[in-house]
Amino acid sequence: MKKKILLPTDFSKNAHNAINYAIALYKEEPCEFFILHSYYLPGYDKNNLLSLEPTNKKINEVKERAETNMEKLKTNVLATTDNSNHTFNFLNEFGSFIDVLKKKVQKEDIKLIIMGTRGETDDKNLIMGSNAVNTMEKIRNCPVLIIPGSFICKAPNEIVYPTNFKTHYKEIELATLIEIAQLTNATIRVLYIKKDRAFSKKQEENKALLDQILDSINSTHHELFNLNIQKGVRCFAQSRDSEMIAFINKEHHFFGSVFSHPMVKELGDNANVPILALHDLRN
Repeated sequence: MKKKILLPTDFSKNAHNAINYAIALYKEEPCEFFILHSYYLPGYDKNNLLSLEPTNKKINEVKERAETNMEKLKTNVLATTDNSNHTFNFLNEFGSFIDVLKKKVQKEDIKLIIMGTRGETDDKNLIMGSNAVNTMEKIRNCPVLIIPGSFICKAPNEIVYPTNFKTHYKEIELATLIEIAQLTNATIRVLYIKKDRAFSKKQEENKALLDQILDSINSTHHELFNLNIQKGVRCFAQSRDSEMIAFINKEHHFFGSVFSHPMVKELGDNANVPILALHDLRN
């Protein structure tokens, strides 16, 4: 069965780079890619009763523009890839970005979203584009892999996985991390930001469980002392030139609400590497 991967696009260079990364990352795997553009009208909010309904003329204008851009993208993608393992669907849908993504993930049983960090505006003053942040926050039933626009399409040398060993790990939550490590032969660097306290019995048990889940791939353990989590992850990844960071977004656990503005700012310092957001599927 082919793995179903959703590739949102706003037809920017960053989005196209993420598409190329996805195709290269899964070059050996049977995949069905859904290249999706959502078009909307500025100022229109279906949940706001005071928001004016868009006219058919305005909707048709943005629809035609989207179809023209998608046709160009389709020609480009199909001309630069001839992988028999891959099939492509090119889709334009009207609606707000997150609403369209949620519906497509559920309808098509999407297993992974891969997208660029910034979109059409490519504002260098933004840490990450609002769509990237919202996708990692609000799409909770499949992993999201964010690719910086400047990142060269190559396999990661290693993947940094920070954790505090206070959660009960599940194979299904770590499946995409393990899959990418296997595809690229990357080593997973398990990072623990250590305080003065010794491991609890529960942490020891969870650490053993994690080692068991990661048994099929190369992994190593690392510790840093008395740093806050955000700074520790940033320093560790930068010092090693690590080429991917992955974590599980568990509310009320390790990161709390992971993508609070301070956390986004810290991750932005690592915006030159892909970031894989996994999720606690109970949420």
